Amino acid sequence: MIFLSYWFVAFALIFFPIYWAVRWSRLRLVVLAVGCAIFHGHFAGVAGVLPIIVLGTTTYLIGLTRNRYLCALGMAFCAAALVFYKYTHFLSVQVIGAVAPQLGTQLLQTANPLLPALPPLGISFFVFEFVHYLFEIHRGGTPIGNPLHFGLFSIFWPSLVAGPIKRYGQFIPSLTKGLITTSREDVAYGSLRVATGLLKKGLADNLTIWIDVYSPQFETLSLTWRWIFFLFIALRIYWDFSGYSDMAIGYARMMGVRLPENFNWPYISTSIDEFWRRWHISLSSWIRDYLYIPLGGNRHGLPRKTFNGLVAFGICGLWHGADWNFLVWGLYHGLGLVICANYQRMLGPPGRALGTFFERVPIVSGLFTFLFVGVGWLFFFYQVPVAWKMLQLLVTPTP
Repeated sequence: MIFLSYWFVAFALIFFPIYWAVRWSRLRLVVLAVGCAIFHGHFAGVAGVLPIIVLGTTTYLIGLTRNRYLCALGMAFCAAALVFYKYTHFLSVQVIGAVAPQLGTQLLQTANPLLPALPPLGISFFVFEFVHYLFEIHRGGTPIGNPLHFGLFSIFWPSLVAGPIKRYGQFIPSLTKGLITTSREDVAYGSLRVATGLLKKGLADNLTIWIDVYSPQFETLSLTWRWIFFLFIALRIYWDFSGYSDMAIGYARMMGVRLPENFNWPYISTSIDEFWRRWHISLSSWIRDYLYIPLGGNRHGLPRKTFNGLVAFGICGLWHGADWNFLVWGLYHGLGLVICANYQRMLGPPGRALGTFFERVPIVSGLFTFLFVGVGWLFFFYQVPVAWKMLQLLVTPTP
């Protein structure tokens, strides 16, 4: 993890004293910009920085025009870059190659000279933020005029690798305020959030070791330990991701900048809809605002609503990784959300009675929601056949 590397510790020990010591906001802006550039350049390398420079510059210049057609073209360009860098191999080998192997091989050979060994660092987050920016300009928003402000919106180092996904209308005013003054309360609160994130990350890393050891032995575990394993997977991903978000939010707050909250006790949710209002909030709200609603949301009847939800969460799944299991995980949650929102109307009186029961006994609906989410994590972490086998073993007593 980047925030636990020796290089980052040295970077933070140098960066923060300089940032705090500088009182003039314009000079502090330069200090922050230089720090972000050094951070991005070190961890992304030349091959990772250049595509982001092209995408960022294009996005910034298009935004200045306020031209709706250019904004739409810019969004398509950003999305195409994400597909190219992150999904070329998946599409060539596992999608096109499954139907037409020769064509898939040719496409991969054509693209390989242009592809870096790994996708540019954080490109999924860059693209979602750039698309958000152009979408808002497209519908009448005011573009960021200061190129340094736009650069910091693009490569603000605390959120660069794994979010939270920023909204420029919230970020720029907070950045401006942080450049003017950073209080002791900001530094204290930020330090506490970083410490909380480090604790969560430590717990997640220890669970990861345990899970990696016992994953190959899952079939030989007792039924009780299989369910403990199931619980540990859920805790691992929550502590890992929310721990990283805590650190990102904390480091930003130590500069007087507020990033959006990303997790709000998601495992106490009593419905799948509530879970997605509490889990990876910056992503789920992005999916809602820039995919689900533009597709039509829930305005055109149940079949269209179902289609919109499946498309939005299918993309959400693939956003996490280029493989079939991520797509299955996304579709699983998309279908779950559709059922959660419509089961009472679809089932009539029995459905309404069930809904009333869930409302009166929230512990049952909470356990059901956690079980649903936990099953999804099996498909998130493992290939579909493996996850399906593990799911069967959860209800198969040991001999």
